Amino acid sequence: MLNVLESLQLSTNFLEKKGIESPRLNAELLLAEILNCKRLDLYLKFDQPLKENEVDRYREWISRRGKFEPLQYIIGKVEFFGLQFKVTRDVLIPRSETEILVEEVINFCKSKSGLKILDIGTGSGNIPIALAKNLTNVEITTVDVSAKALEIAKENALLNGVESGVKFILSDVNHLKIETGLFDIVISNPPYISAEEYPTLQKEIIDYEPSIALTDSNDGLDFYRAIAERSKSFLKKEGKLFLEIGKGQFEDVEKILSKNDFHNIEIIKDYQQIERVISGELK
Repeated sequence: MLNVLESLQLSTNFLEKKGIESPRLNAELLLAEILNCKRLDLYLKFDQPLKENEVDRYREWISRRGKFEPLQYIIGKVEFFGLQFKVTRDVLIPRSETEILVEEVINFCKSKSGLKILDIGTGSGNIPIALAKNLTNVEITTVDVSAKALEIAKENALLNGVESGVKFILSDVNHLKIETGLFDIVISNPPYISAEEYPTLQKEIIDYEPSIALTDSNDGLDFYRAIAERSKSFLKKEGKLFLEIGKGQFEDVEKILSKNDFHNIEIIKDYQQIERVISGELK
């Protein structure tokens, strides 16, 4: 029977030949999940033999990863903002850069109370759920066009104990029916990959993640136009709009916000010094 070290060596070699980035790390993360231990704990278990069912499961997972299926979909979960989220191929895998968007909204809300927040394009629910876990005395509504995504988001709200703190609506932004001037904040991480850029993305993304959550099949700015336009009616006067943006989109999105009566526009860079979050205040 294979032990932990032998299994890791064989799996690492297999993933390396398939062209998977960081093959050893992937092999370790998958095996640690199967053995229900931390990745670094594997180094204390090198001589431990694997049970037959563990070997079978590991082989299946390594095979799936060798076909470029994202690790997060294989194990069925991902960490975001210190919380665990269930993910399937029906939702985009939450990225660490989106934590900057959440941080900015939390910082804005800290000195205020009774705020009403609208999140557009919830996906796994990572943004509204992270906000609900870190803010008190707020009302959060979140919207998605995908019924399957909303089901995952609802599961994640229950998983993280905020099912009563988030209201879910099935709709796209253009047909969303909400009372005028209801919200203090609108937040979104919309699809921002252009049709031209989409084919250049990693195989893991193109083959597995939902394209509807990634690209507008145009210039990557369609959702910013729609959200900025609709937010004028969703937001109260002097309400705030927070958006995640893609690399090189700052100037275009700034123009869109200005055109739609937003001012006091600010930009926040990520840890790679890329403009990542833009915010504006409704005049």
